[in-house]
Amino acid sequence: MKIAFALCLTLASVAACSTAPDGATVHDPYETRNRSVHEFNKRLTGGLGSDEDRSGPRIPQDISARLIDFADNVAMPGVILNNTLQGDFVGATSNTMRFLINTVFGAFGVFDPADIMGLEEIDADFGQTLSVWGAPEGAYLELPLLGPSTERDFAGDIVDVLIDPLGLFVTDDQLVVASVGSIAGRIAKIDQVGDTIGDVLNESADSYAQARLIYLQNRRYELGIEAAEVADPYADLYGDQ
Repeated sequence: MKIAFALCLTLASVAACSTAPDGATVHDPYETRNRSVHEFNKRLTGGLGSDEDRSGPRIPQDISARLIDFADNVAMPGVILNNTLQGDFVGATSNTMRFLINTVFGAFGVFDPADIMGLEEIDADFGQTLSVWGAPEGAYLELPLLGPSTERDFAGDIVDVLIDPLGLFVTDDQLVVASVGSIAGRIAKIDQVGDTIGDVLNESADSYAQARLIYLQNRRYELGIEAAEVADPYADLYGDQ
């Protein structure tokens, strides 16, 4: 039932994606709203690292690394599902091995022994799956807390939550712990990369336009659409879209 609802929601969302004018590389019909959300996000993260009293991350590196590793492992079943939906069976197999190793030998993903063994994550999400299936990118969006996105990627984020297969392997109580861990991991990522984002965006005359350009260029590069020209400071923070 949940999967059917997710697919119906996806079809409706993709159908609602607006079409960019011919020749346009940036499609942003919601710019006024997006700019308001951008300013909210900047304030929420302490001005994206502009706090003069801040010298580096506030969360100790060792604790932050454990939170991020756990959050990444919790998300892995969804990544494996998207690998499979995209026909990337090599990626699905590699990520399955990562998940099993880190869950069994890494204290449920608190540590990452699979990385030491050379099993790197082959990332995938439903926004990427929609792109592989031929869905249009749609308009650019900036979302509260989540940051830069597009209509297609936002629809993908919703579906990723609805069809996350983790619940098939854990109890309800364990699922609550996993959800809390995911939130903690995102907070840790914000803490770790906030200064980097601030350095990039606060040096530009228009931080919104800069964030939009960087996100679109690098997201399209991830999808194999165009070459990346600018390093994305959001990559670690919003890399699980």
